[in-house]
Amino acid sequence: MKSILSRILALVLCLMLSLSVVGFALAEEAAPAEGEATSPIAMLIGTFLPMILIVVVFWLFLIRPQRKKDKKVKEMLAALKVGDRVCTIGGIYGTITNIRDENTVTLAIGPQDVPVVFARWAIRNVEEITVENDSEVLA
Repeated sequence: MKSILSRILALVLCLMLSLSVVGFALAEEAAPAEGEATSPIAMLIGTFLPMILIVVVFWLFLIRPQRKKDKKVKEMLAALKVGDRVCTIGGIYGTITNIRDENTVTLAIGPQDVPVVFARWAIRNVEEITVENDSEVLA
């Protein structure tokens, strides 16, 4: 998916560059004689159109998707409840046993259900299936 988006982004940037080059070429070709003045509106459009297009492309491909992702993470963290099986950003799997306040949660980790306190923002995702490793004993 990312490779498709990067190819589309590269194509759009190439199109914008070629359009700006064509626009400058047309502006020079349509330049008035020595005594006549160039239209200030045409000069502004020729100058600022490529910059405006680049800002729009950055917003479409970088800023908007990041905002959507941040919104989903915020919703996931707000929906945490006791009994959810979660994975932390450090890769620790545990079950939520207590939600202390809006910033901290207590996880039960391992077969002995060792309680560990984590910041709410340290939860990466809520797991759909449990991840247990009963057959492997680490020394």
